[in-house]
Amino acid sequence: MSDDNINPQQEDTAAASEPPAEQDALQKERDDLYDRLLRKTAEFDNFRKRVERDRKEMIEWAAADVLNDLLSIVDDFDRALAADAPPEAQAYKAGLELINRQLAELLKKRGVTTVDAIGADFDPRLHQAVAYEEAAGAREGEVVGVMAKGYKLGDRLLRPALVKVAKAS
Repeated sequence: MSDDNINPQQEDTAAASEPPAEQDALQKERDDLYDRLLRKTAEFDNFRKRVERDRKEMIEWAAADVLNDLLSIVDDFDRALAADAPPEAQAYKAGLELINRQLAELLKKRGVTTVDAIGADFDPRLHQAVAYEEAAGAREGEVVGVMAKGYKLGDRLLRPALVKVAKAS
């Protein structure tokens, strides 16, 4: 009798008549394969999340790099606007103010904020002290002057504020 002539009822009987040790071995193998499948699925999901997080970080770093380059231009505009202009240059100054406002709006739109400095306590994570001076009415360690604004992108510091700090007399 060939194997082709076995009917399905005989196969079920043959499977049921397997020794319990073989059934246990098959169940153990099935459970092991299922466990491996779950682990690989979890590993792949973690990998996918890590790649997405790394991609977002890379985009943020690139944006921060470009925005940092733009900050020096904003500083130049601030210095140009702070300078006294003769009456015949007021039209040019108005143009500079317009461009400066547009740059400020662009930075705001991209999530860039300025670091609060004047009157705040010196914080080395946000400020870079470039000078110490005695200041009447200021407490020790208080920021009393800003040489260059500091900027943040979300929680990330793009550039610390360059500040003057009050010292004890």
